[in-house]
Amino acid sequence: MSLILSMAAFALVASITPGPVNIVALGSGARYGFRATLRHVAGATLGFVLLLVLMGLGLHEVLQRWPALTRVVQWGGVGFLLFMAWKLAMDNGDLGGEDAGRAPSMFYGALMQWLNPKAWLACVAGMGAFVADGEARLVWQFAAIYLVICYVSVACWAYAGSFLRTWLSNPAILRLFNRMMAGLLVASAVYLLFS
Repeated sequence: MSLILSMAAFALVASITPGPVNIVALGSGARYGFRATLRHVAGATLGFVLLLVLMGLGLHEVLQRWPALTRVVQWGGVGFLLFMAWKLAMDNGDLGGEDAGRAPSMFYGALMQWLNPKAWLACVAGMGAFVADGEARLVWQFAAIYLVICYVSVACWAYAGSFLRTWLSNPAILRLFNRMMAGLLVASAVYLLFS
C-alpha cells in the first residue's frame, strides 16, 4: 500500500505544480470556460500517460543511446511554448463574437505534453523511482494512478480559470491576464533552456 501512496504523491506533486500545460488550462478556462477546456485536460492527461507508459517500457533506453534526441525535444518544447505565448500575447481579449476562437483541442493538449520537457523529466524520474526494473505490472499500475491524478490536477487549473472568467469579462483586463499568462509561458521556456 505504501508504494501506491508514494506513486500517488509523486503524481500529485508533478501534476498540480505550475507548468506550461497547467498555465494553458488556466488561460483556456478563463477564456472559454471549464467544459470547453476539458478537451485540453483529457488530451494532456492521455498524452502524458502514453509518454509515461512508453518511458516505462523502454523509451528511456532510446534516449540514453541518442542524447541528441532529448535536446531536440527540449528545443521543440521551447519553440512550442514561445508560439503559445505569442498567441496569448496577441489575443484581443474579446470573449465573444466570431473572433473568439476555440478552446485548445485534445490533440493540442497531448502534443503539449510530448513537447514539454517537464513532462519528460517527470516520466523519467517517476519510472526511475518506482519502476526501475521495468516490471510491466508496475508500469501499468503507475500509469493508472497517474491518469486519475493528472486529469484532476489539470482540471483544477481549468476550473480556477473558469472561476476567474467573471472578473475577466472586460476585454482590457482579459488582455492583461493573457499577457501575464504569456509571460509565464516565456519564463517556463527560458527556465527549460537553462535547466
